[in-house]
Amino acid sequence: MERSLLQRIEAFLKETAMPPTAFGRAAVRDPRLVSDLRGGREPGARLKNRVEHFMNMWRADQAREDARTGVAA
Repeated sequence: MERSLLQRIEAFLKETAMPPTAFGRAAVRDPRLVSDLRGGREPGARLKNRVEHFMNMWRADQAREDARTGVAA
């Protein structure tokens, strides 16, 4: 079964130690995003795509930085 967007966001927040408001602001310019999703907000396809894109790009940037500095993943 595929995890929900909120479950994937929660895992990302735990992995990165990023505050929920910072995540929402960085991903979609909405600091209340995570709070709203936790409260039952149903995201549309466009919002899901933007959030997924942000998480993918953040991870890719982090991997590049780790490779540049020689940090093991």
